[in-house]
Amino acid sequence: MENNVYELQYAMDTFYFLVCGALVMWMAAGFAMLEAGLVRAKNTTEILTKNVALYAISCTMYMVCGYAIMYGGGYFLSGITEVDAASVLADFAGREDGFQGGSIYSGASDFFFQVVFVATAMSIVSGAVAERMKLWAFLAFAVVMTAFIYPMEGNWTWGGGSVFGLYSLGDDFGFSDFAGSGIVHMAGAAAALAGVLLLGARKGKYGPNGEVRAIPGANLPLATLGTFILWMGWFGFNGGSVLKLGDIANANAVAVVFTNTNAAAAGGLIGALLLAYVLFRKADLTMALNGALAGLVAITAEPSTPTPFVATLIGMVGGVIVVLSILTLDKLKIDDPVGAISVHGVVGLFGLMVVPVTNGDTTFGGQLVGAITIFVWVFVASAVVWGLLKVIMGLRVTEEEEYEGVDLAECGMEAYPEFTNK
Repeated sequence: MENNVYELQYAMDTFYFLVCGALVMWMAAGFAMLEAGLVRAKNTTEILTKNVALYAISCTMYMVCGYAIMYGGGYFLSGITEVDAASVLADFAGREDGFQGGSIYSGASDFFFQVVFVATAMSIVSGAVAERMKLWAFLAFAVVMTAFIYPMEGNWTWGGGSVFGLYSLGDDFGFSDFAGSGIVHMAGAAAALAGVLLLGARKGKYGPNGEVRAIPGANLPLATLGTFILWMGWFGFNGGSVLKLGDIANANAVAVVFTNTNAAAAGGLIGALLLAYVLFRKADLTMALNGALAGLVAITAEPSTPTPFVATLIGMVGGVIVVLSILTLDKLKIDDPVGAISVHGVVGLFGLMVVPVTNGDTTFGGQLVGAITIFVWVFVASAVVWGLLKVIMGLRVTEEEEYEGVDLAECGMEAYPEFTNK
């Protein structure tokens, strides 16, 4: 009977991991649609190519070495594809807590859940450098980001490793990032910021006197669809990070996380929409979409402890912050076509720093140490890689290619060939 209990728990937790991983994988489609909607028509094919290729690269490189760096395991390098049920059950022999114990699940399901996270981090970069970066330079960076840069900071946090031989952030500093506001989202934004600073702004984005010129996206229905897909996928992102479903306490925790995730997204959209109306006297759809995503990023660091009302407020503040951040970055002439640095970076930092408000096991100091460690490592390492790529192969397409659109220059085909409007 005892073995049957553990087998059922193993099956349930493994299945839950896989389903949540599939939801997070679907976020790749959300990023692709969102970014394709927010760039100009002449750059659509290239941004779609980036998104589908970076997902494949992320899966491959994380399998080759990223997972081992982050968690110290060689499961996939060993070629083991079968699990000895007897050995799994032996690990839990003598326990009397049954479903009340810790998570037990397949190592393969853990890898699958983790690999879609690294793909999410890399997806953040593609939108920020859109419309002027060389495709192959971007893909070369994706190899290093997913094989080494992201796994290293993941090792210091979720992996329980040390920070350059000093201490584990989680154990020694009281740092907590439930599902990755900093570890995934701020990290992706830090890599994007390093690339954008070396790359420069799109031609025509800023006038000679510093004025900001809006460059509208080609397909706002597609951007809206992408946002809804991301919103849906986020339930797996945050919900799966509970790591278990098979007992009353954890099942309730999953329900709380789902509820708070949804509440924060709604609050973020409302906050951004209202502030945009106050500032522009218009209901700005793109700000509203980014507000929803900002709410999701803000709650990701700790979706299990707030009440739904507090989660809504956290999301709402995130939505306000993202509007102000997008406007500020434009004033600084940091050109981010989709607002990724603001959504995932600035609001990701806010998400980390608001955790102690509802989670008494953390401190503001610990959260700040974690945030600084993640940002500095990813930004500096990414800047080095971007710099090398700039020297070796160049980062930016030619001015003529940028004017004609990178679809033709990089991919040889247009997404909307029947339309001539660029």
